[in-house]
Amino acid sequence: MAVGVFDLFTVGIGPSSSHTVGPMRAASVFARELVQQDLLDRAASLRVDLYGSLAATGKGHGTMTAVLLGLEGYDPELILPDQVDSRLAAIAETGELQLGVQVAMEGNDGGSTVSGHGSAAGGRGKPIKYGVDDIVMRPLTILPRHTNAVSFEVTDDGGNSLHSATFYSVGGGFVVRDGEEDAAANELDASKAEQPLPFRTAVDLLQHCTNEGISIGEVMLANERADRSDGQIRSGLLHIRDVMEACVETSIQRTDVLPGGLKVRRRAPGWHQRLLSEDPDGDPKFWQEWVNLVALAVNEENASGGRVVTAPTNGAAGIIPAVLHYATRYTDGMATATQEERDDVAVRFLLAAGSIGVLYKEQASISGAEVGCQGEVGSASSMAAGALAEIMGGTPEQVANAAEIAMEHNLGLTCDPISGLVQIPCIERNAIASAKAINAAKMALWGDGSHHVSLDDVIVTMRETGKDMSSKYKETAEGGLAVNVVEC
Repeated sequence: MAVGVFDLFTVGIGPSSSHTVGPMRAASVFARELVQQDLLDRAASLRVDLYGSLAATGKGHGTMTAVLLGLEGYDPELILPDQVDSRLAAIAETGELQLGVQVAMEGNDGGSTVSGHGSAAGGRGKPIKYGVDDIVMRPLTILPRHTNAVSFEVTDDGGNSLHSATFYSVGGGFVVRDGEEDAAANELDASKAEQPLPFRTAVDLLQHCTNEGISIGEVMLANERADRSDGQIRSGLLHIRDVMEACVETSIQRTDVLPGGLKVRRRAPGWHQRLLSEDPDGDPKFWQEWVNLVALAVNEENASGGRVVTAPTNGAAGIIPAVLHYATRYTDGMATATQEERDDVAVRFLLAAGSIGVLYKEQASISGAEVGCQGEVGSASSMAAGALAEIMGGTPEQVANAAEIAMEHNLGLTCDPISGLVQIPCIERNAIASAKAINAAKMALWGDGSHHVSLDDVIVTMRETGKDMSSKYKETAEGGLAVNVVEC
C-alpha cells in the first residue's frame, strides 16, 4: 500500500522502531503464518538469527525480547507495557515461549485474522524451549537488502524445516520480507495510482497544491480519503495525538533512573514540577522549556520501553509531539482556543507532517541503521517544521522551505548511541531538534518560499550522505560517543 499518515504514525513500544517494533512485527507475522498454515502443532524447535545492526545493538534496543513477544503473536500496536513485563518474566522463569499463543487465542475467539485455525493449539499456543540466549547474533553479517535483518525457521521432530522467512526492518517499524522487495514496490506503485493526488517528490506535492488550490496537509487528506471517511481520519489522528500526550503524562510520573546500566536519571518529572511552579499561568516566555519537557518526557518513556508513537521512528518520537505542543498552545489564537479548535490544529498538523514524511520514505530513508540519525531526528525535525509552518499560515512553498531548512541543518547527523541504548545522545537530541524545527518554521515564514536548496535536493543529499557515512556511525555503537565516552 502507498505510505500514508497512519503508516508514519503508529503506536508501538520503545525503545526503537527499527530495532524493537520492526522485529516484533516480523516475528508476529511469522507466528501468524504458522497458525494459518496449521503448522503449530508440528513445531518442535525454533531458530532465530539477528544480522548486522539488529545484532550489534540488539541488547540495548530490546530486540531479542521484542522478537520473543512477536513469536507469541503480540503486535507492537496493541501490546501494553504490563503485558510486556508479565510475558517476559514468564519466559525468563520457565525457559519457554508460547509460540503463536496470542494468534491462537484470536482464532478461538473468532478473530478475523486467523479465524478457524486457533483450535490446532487449543488456543494456548505451542510451548517451545526458547529464550533470549538462544537467539543467534551475527553482527558482522550484513544481508544485501538492509543492515537490519532477522530470519526465522521452525522445524519438526525430525529436523525438517516447516517454515522459514527472513525480514528486513527498514525504519519506522516498516518490515519487508526477503525476496518480495519487487512485489512490494509494484504494490506501492499500484496503490499510489489509486490515490487522487499521488506524489513522490516535493515537486509533485507542490504541483498538486497549485493545481487544486489546497495546502500540503490537504493533499494528504485527499489521499487518505481513498481508504477512510473524514470521521475515521479525524478520530484516528486524534487517537495518535492522545497517545502522544498520554506518553508524556506517564513519563512525568516516573522517578527512577532509566534502564540499561548507564544510570541516566530521568529529568522530565523534576522539570515538570519546576515548570508548574514557575509557569502556573502558561506564560509564552516559557514556551521552549515546555517544548523541551515534552521531547524529553516522550524519549525517556521510549527509553523505558513504554508506549509511544513512532513519529516517524521511536528514536525521534519526541520531536513531533513537542512541536505539536507548541502549535496547539503558542501559535496565534491558541491561548484562548477551545478543545475542538486545538483538535483541528492537531489534525492539520499531523496531516502536513505526514505528507513531508512520505517524501523521506519515498526518496531516502528514516532508518538510523541505514543513513544515520539524520534519517530519524532529521526527518522528524523536517516534518515538524513543515507542519508548524502550515499551522502558522505558511504557503505550500513556505512549508516546503521550513522542512528543507530543518533537514539541511541536520545533514550528516550520526547515530552513535552509547551502549546501543536510546539515551545518550538520543533524548537531548530530540529536544534540540524540536527547537530547530520551530526556528526553521519561523525563518521560512519570514521569507517568500523561494530558496536555493529545494526540499527534494536536501532529501536526496541526506540519502547520499547516509550512503557515504561509515557504518560505525549508523546505529552500530562502534563509533562516536559510543566509543569515546566510558560507560558509567
